[in-house]
Amino acid sequence: MTWIGQKPEPEPEPARPAPPTAGPDAHRAAPPPAVWNREKPEMIHAANIGKSLQIKGELSGNEDLTIEGRVEGKISLDGHNLTIGENGRVTAEIQATSVVVGGELRGNITAEQNVEVAATGTMLGDIRAPRVALADGARFKGSIDMDASAVPGPRPVKPHAQGRADDAR
Repeated sequence: MTWIGQKPEPEPEPARPAPPTAGPDAHRAAPPPAVWNREKPEMIHAANIGKSLQIKGELSGNEDLTIEGRVEGKISLDGHNLTIGENGRVTAEIQATSVVVGGELRGNITAEQNVEVAATGTMLGDIRAPRVALADGARFKGSIDMDASAVPGPRPVKPHAQGRADDAR
């Protein structure tokens, strides 16, 4: 009962079931982390290769990917982003829209938009991308090619050559 001028007592929250600690659902992995997409106002999910996972071979997909484990081979994420986390150890040829190296990468990157080697990142290989950022403290050995025409994807339109005045004779 509430008296005039008194705040009502808060109602108790409904009880939530405890997460299973054993049983048939205990082995299921947590859902992938949600990532905010700046271009589209919606949440998207990124695939995650955890610290204890090791993959050898060819990896391709149609979603963003974060690597915290070990990967050897080839990674192709056309139209999507790759993040190598601080614990990630990758030896691969990489093709993606955007790449962030926070861990260790041995291999070459071809990116449609940009590549960033973070302060915690180490990279040994070549980069081909229109925009490249090396953070203060990043370790890098290789070459950088920022020629936009060398990167796959939409190419800039070149104007047609104009005829010279001499050619009109």
